[in-house]
Amino acid sequence: MRLSGGRLPLGSVAADNPPIVTEPDTKQSEDGELGSAVRTISGLTLISRFCGLIRDLITARVFQDTLVGSAFAAAFAIPNLFRRLLGEGALAAAFLPEYAGEVEQSPERASSLLSATLVALLGLTSVLTVLGEIALFLALAIFEHNADRALSLGLVMVMLPFMPMVCVAAIMAAALQVHRRFAPGAASPIILNAMIIVAAALHFVGPKLDRENSAYAIGIAALVAGVLQISWCAAALRGRMQWPIELGDAREPLRRVLGRFVPVAIGLGAIQLNALLDTFIAMWPTWIGPTMFGLDTPLDERSNAILSYSQRLYQFPLGVFGIAVATAAFPALSRLAKDREGFSRALQEALRLSLFIAVPASVGLLLVREDLTRVLFGGASGFSDDGLSRSASVLLGYAVGVWAYSLNHVLVRAFYAKGDTKTPMRIALAAVGLNLVLNLVLIWPFREAGLAWSTAASQILQVVVLGSVLRRRGERVWPSGRLRVTLGSTAAMAFIVFGVGWIIPEPATWTDSLIRLTTMTGIGVGLYLLIARMTRSPELDALLRRGR
Repeated sequence: MRLSGGRLPLGSVAADNPPIVTEPDTKQSEDGELGSAVRTISGLTLISRFCGLIRDLITARVFQDTLVGSAFAAAFAIPNLFRRLLGEGALAAAFLPEYAGEVEQSPERASSLLSATLVALLGLTSVLTVLGEIALFLALAIFEHNADRALSLGLVMVMLPFMPMVCVAAIMAAALQVHRRFAPGAASPIILNAMIIVAAALHFVGPKLDRENSAYAIGIAALVAGVLQISWCAAALRGRMQWPIELGDAREPLRRVLGRFVPVAIGLGAIQLNALLDTFIAMWPTWIGPTMFGLDTPLDERSNAILSYSQRLYQFPLGVFGIAVATAAFPALSRLAKDREGFSRALQEALRLSLFIAVPASVGLLLVREDLTRVLFGGASGFSDDGLSRSASVLLGYAVGVWAYSLNHVLVRAFYAKGDTKTPMRIALAAVGLNLVLNLVLIWPFREAGLAWSTAASQILQVVVLGSVLRRRGERVWPSGRLRVTLGSTAAMAFIVFGVGWIIPEPATWTDSLIRLTTMTGIGVGLYLLIARMTRSPELDALLRRGR
């Protein structure tokens, strides 16, 4: 079911008359609706990611590949983990189908459910924040003689209150998705990036803070951004729901949401749990000590800074397109859960779009990884030459799995749309276990790059298993015909780009790297789009066509 014209929010409590609803008339209209939503999310996420690149350009030159950079990256990773698990990840995935059903049946009860979910979420995250702050305060008292460890713990203390704010904003954004308002949630990270850019600039202008004080200033700016994000999403919800004080009629749907939450948290949070394990191992020299299992650790105080900044580069295409496709497809998969034909069609459409974007993104990152890391993190005040080399090695490991990260988001949501939260949970637990084992094995020959290869391997295995289970249940999953076209187009693009990179001389300066990166990227993107147009790619058509 969808709204005629796609303008009135479904079940809006502000509407005096019920909205007119119509059934989707053709596959083309369904594809256009998904493509339109993906364009909205991707466009705003693209702006946000470009702001994120600017943020990384500045902060990489504030922290460089130093202990402060590693400490700040670890502190920032903790609230972001909870955002992905409790906010935009697991709780949102458990909440969205229930909220969508209540919006269809009773807008008043839907408003109560949203209010009750926010109250429960705020209460849980606030308790976790208080307990965390107490534990960190005690740890600081114990380790105050260790300046490096005290700096890391102090930054975590500053950043921890960001957790409840960003989680609340993420659930509001999930509610807006049900009302087909994808823009506010996708635009929220722009606020965060803008605030960090302003705070980081103080390292170079104004009071010109040193590295440690700049880290604290950026942490405080993130807290301000959290308040602004909540205000932004609350304003977007105005007129689409009420904020009831009495939450009694939301108890049963809230119980169902919470019942799904734990398995969903494990199933959808595998990537985040892997990232947390990566952060912990990369911070081992600072948090634990110079030895691991009686051996000198192959990592150092710079490892987490190198790992974290390199992660941002593969997360760019994943965030702009991979998660955008899954986010846009999830409401449709939830609505079509009982329609086998419609569900399979929506799932294949989402997977086709993911592969169409993620496969060339994986190959492109492989081809330009050295120039990309040098342009973003190098230069006179950037990473050291050793840091740049290690960053490119990390990016190589992550790039191999970009397509798998994208497909996992779609496949896991397909299970959730069907009401199955336990199967993805079991598969995710196995993937996390494999990642941990590979982490502890591969860091010895590959240092922090081994953490990236471990993550890629576990995610690829997870895609294979999830897809196989869905196929055994009778769902049509893999769009094989279009996949061959995507792989062929990517191979042709890669051959030409590799040739261009081989012809261009090895860069001697930062400017040379920028020219080489721009040339290779421009030719690769242009050639891939040209081939897609020549082969009349339905994926490109869906992304470009306006939804009805």
